[in-house]
Amino acid sequence: MQKKKTAETQVQQELGSDIAATISRGAWTPMREPMTGAQAASLKRLAEEIREPRVFDAGLSKSEAARRIDRLQERLRLGELPPHTD
Repeated sequence: MQKKKTAETQVQQELGSDIAATISRGAWTPMREPMTGAQAASLKRLAEEIREPRVFDAGLSKSEAARRIDRLQERLRLGELPPHTD
């Protein structure tokens, strides 16, 4: 049993926690599923709000978009924005 656990742990580390968690739940989804319309709208709004249009990328996957949205929201929450002049 220990060898099986070790092998599973190694696979999880190699694949990354997001993919491994999805596989272990038995719900496999494609790795490059495009971001949703809601994610695109959210990213555009956040990019405009922080005045950094380059953070929006229409070619992001669903998981990449989710991570970027989370990071941007955290930056806004913490007030880590570059100085701007109006």
